[in-house]
Amino acid sequence: MDFDQVKEILELVDKSELTEFDLQMDNVTLRMSKNTIAHPLSNQTVLTDQETRFNEPVRKENIQHTSPAFEEMPISEPLAEIVAEGAMIHSPIVGIVYMAPSPDQPAFKKVGDKVTIGETLCIIEAMKLMNEIKSEVDGTITEILIEDEQVVEFNQPLFRIA
Repeated sequence: MDFDQVKEILELVDKSELTEFDLQMDNVTLRMSKNTIAHPLSNQTVLTDQETRFNEPVRKENIQHTSPAFEEMPISEPLAEIVAEGAMIHSPIVGIVYMAPSPDQPAFKKVGDKVTIGETLCIIEAMKLMNEIKSEVDGTITEILIEDEQVVEFNQPLFRIA
């Protein structure tokens, strides 16, 4: 694989909706990531090696704040809200999600429907195979986070069940 081929692959991945790309050919391994996952911000920044003194305790005046707005927002509140709202069903694979068994039939489930463990919530097509996504909990669907025929990624939230 030469540099022009790598450059062409890089441009194709950049223009696509892919967030990660792995390629293994002969003795070449290529891995690309767009790093689109938003990492939670804290009110502290990491000090560089030049600023770190290993023998001294961390002092409040050495902690740098990213923005005054983040000082006022406690980190634990959003996490508490997420836990209180119910269980999240995530996609186990990458593929295209279908909300109904066929285009002429109604959706498996809609917001407000009661579900039991093992009930089919949707289908994800991956490599021409239809994979039923089943409920892992009993409860009521409070939120559907995807649309019919949408491309979903591994571990993407699909449903919230309370």
